Amino acid sequence: MAQKRNFQKEQEQIVSGFDPNKPKPSLLLHACCGPCSSAVMELLSRHFSITIYYYNPNIHPQEEYFRRLNELKKFVGQFPPAVETNICIVEEAYNPQEYFDATRTKEEPQLQTEPEKGERCRRCYEFRMKKAWDYALKNRFDFFTTTLSISPHKDSQKINEIGESLIPVNNLKYLPADFKKNNGYLRSLQLSREYGLYRQDYCGCIYSMTH
Repeated sequence: MAQKRNFQKEQEQIVSGFDPNKPKPSLLLHACCGPCSSAVMELLSRHFSITIYYYNPNIHPQEEYFRRLNELKKFVGQFPPAVETNICIVEEAYNPQEYFDATRTKEEPQLQTEPEKGERCRRCYEFRMKKAWDYALKNRFDFFTTTLSISPHKDSQKINEIGESLIPVNNLKYLPADFKKNNGYLRSLQLSREYGLYRQDYCGCIYSMTH
């Protein structure tokens, strides 16, 4: 049986090789909300020049989408590691049809009742991560990753497999991650309480509201 990889340890090994006398590498960080971004920004801002990429057409309804986006903007504007390192947010257009097209949940209705971590979720990770990868590539970032793995309800193995399937081009590399490790999820809860962040009670899509 193959040994289970520790993606967070792999990340630590990568950043340990950075030259402190050189500018920080640029990182495009796909983010789904403020609470999931909090501990991740705190950790990665020590090593990277971060731009947050908010692309989440899976979120339902529209009011929820903008509530999460506005909470993220508010947090970035007051969280010292974000303010001190000039973290900014790139927001893509909200088009829920892109989610349905990518996951094919209407064509394959059995996916609608799956619990989290199934094929519906894998497809959802994949199309959002590919969109972020494309943006990172076009804008010449050094690294790309996503906050998704901080949640205990997300499949870190699948997330990292998707990231590693995106072939490095023009020096753009995927940064492996399992941000829930090393008390990362616990830290996100602490920061959420400290800053009074809205924490949603479902992942985001219409199906996760009931399953």
